[in-house]
Amino acid sequence: MTNIRSTLATVWRIAVPYFKSEDGRMGRILLATVVVIELAAVGLAVLFNRWNNVFYNALQERDYNVFAYQLGYFCVLAAIFITIKVYQLYLNQWLQIRWRRWMTERYLGEWLHDANHYQMQLQGDAADNPDQRIAEDTQMFVERTLLLGIGLLNSVVTLFSFVIILWGLSNEAPLHVFGRDIPIPGYLVWGALIYAAIGTLLTHWIGSPLADLNFRQQRFEADFRFNLVRARENSEQIALLRGEPAERGKLSSRFGLVADNFMRIMTRTKKLTAFTASYSQASIIFPYILVAPAYFAGKVQLGGLMQTASAFSSVQDSLSFFVTAYRTLAEWQSVVARLDGFEVAIRNATAQRANPGISRVVAQAGDAIDLDDLELTLPAGQPLMRADDFRISGKQRTLIAGPSGAGKSTLFRAIAGIWPFGSGAIAIPADATIMMLPQRPYFPVGELQAAIVYPAETEAFTAAQVADVVKQVGLPALADRLAEHGHWNRTLSLGEQQRLGLARALLHAPRYLFLDEATASLDEPSEAALYRLLDHKLPDTTIVSIGHRSTLNAFHDRDAILTRSGDRFTLQDKVRTAAPAAS
Repeated sequence: MTNIRSTLATVWRIAVPYFKSEDGRMGRILLATVVVIELAAVGLAVLFNRWNNVFYNALQERDYNVFAYQLGYFCVLAAIFITIKVYQLYLNQWLQIRWRRWMTERYLGEWLHDANHYQMQLQGDAADNPDQRIAEDTQMFVERTLLLGIGLLNSVVTLFSFVIILWGLSNEAPLHVFGRDIPIPGYLVWGALIYAAIGTLLTHWIGSPLADLNFRQQRFEADFRFNLVRARENSEQIALLRGEPAERGKLSSRFGLVADNFMRIMTRTKKLTAFTASYSQASIIFPYILVAPAYFAGKVQLGGLMQTASAFSSVQDSLSFFVTAYRTLAEWQSVVARLDGFEVAIRNATAQRANPGISRVVAQAGDAIDLDDLELTLPAGQPLMRADDFRISGKQRTLIAGPSGAGKSTLFRAIAGIWPFGSGAIAIPADATIMMLPQRPYFPVGELQAAIVYPAETEAFTAAQVADVVKQVGLPALADRLAEHGHWNRTLSLGEQQRLGLARALLHAPRYLFLDEATASLDEPSEAALYRLLDHKLPDTTIVSIGHRSTLNAFHDRDAILTRSGDRFTLQDKVRTAAPAAS
């Protein structure tokens, strides 16, 4: 019971914001219309039930006129029923896509807000495969919530509508056993209730593991799909290393988890289906067993028997809602749990960013970035590096070196504001524009021009401007391909990608440019040419580079190094032994 209350509270928290949103008015109108149509469908079911009595009595009495009239009456009812069901489905799907669009936009906004997506990765595996949660789980949540909600409403309204009918029929067709009438008020209602209660308890006992199995199945499926995508994205490296057997082994292992868990679902579903199918078939004959003795004793006519069977079936179906919908409920519960975990991970990431150990101060004046008593740690709290009273002055060219794992890239992340783990302060100018170029730059799939100017809109720069900088960085062949669509991180070499990353920097002309081994894949003459280009085109830009080549010294007027100091590394200036060569 506690688990049910918790699930319903989570559903309420996830679902209600849509109906209070800017699109909520239309959503409420559509939902109300779907509900009204469902109530109308229950009303028609009551009319069909009464029709059973008259129609089958006409057959028993061979009354052709009543028979013909009831056929026409049935056609009218059927036409109305079909019409409202068609529009109910249409309006339900309309509500689904509007609701899903709103939820998708909301989750995309929260996930991609202020590097939440990155913070969630740093938290570990709290919300695995966010792509699946946004793309699939939202769709399943909306669909299953409406399906189960409308189904439950139908069951409740049908129950109240037909219990009254069935109670009255219990008096008209009393329980007849061994030639005697046994006066049990509403015995048909009690029979349906006991039958449904036993079925519900047994169904829950058999099917309760399905919710957890479905949760794991969605995760295993997403992990398998994610690793397939990784293999496709890194196909060149896999081919060069002849890593196909290793990849096949890992993918087979991932799929093994999918298959093994699915086998468990199959076994549990087989048991559940065997019971629910038996239960459903028995429910067809059960009301006839109860009423047949009264019919053969002449206590009730054929029409009354058929009406009783129809009413009993409606009541029993209503009471057995959880039996028939159990698999859907198990899937829905796992989807709710995944969306809840996703929202919790987003909230934790937001809280971590709002209350970081590092104080990122926006300075009101000056053109320097100051690191004051800065201590960076790993997410688990292990010390990483320290920088105290370290200033990056405006227009200065600084080269940072140090061993791998010393925290050089992490320092850049902290300055960018996406690494919250540590303490101390980072002060930056109020109007600072900062660009970080990693060793492997990111280019979205699409037109080459859009990929180069990212994250700006394509229209922010003219094709001539983009073509010019592409030529300047040494890629004249690409200058004529700006309108071409492609997956540029796959089709271009890493050296070409690094050149385009510098072209992006030339276009945006940031006030502070941080190069994290952004030219490491280029030969030294090409690297030197690009640094001279930066000096020429961005004379007012402060440049901070991470690199290991001694040839980079010539393009920087200050050296800094991370050296081991106890359990962490310390950032400090390095004294040059000779003046840098002329550029």
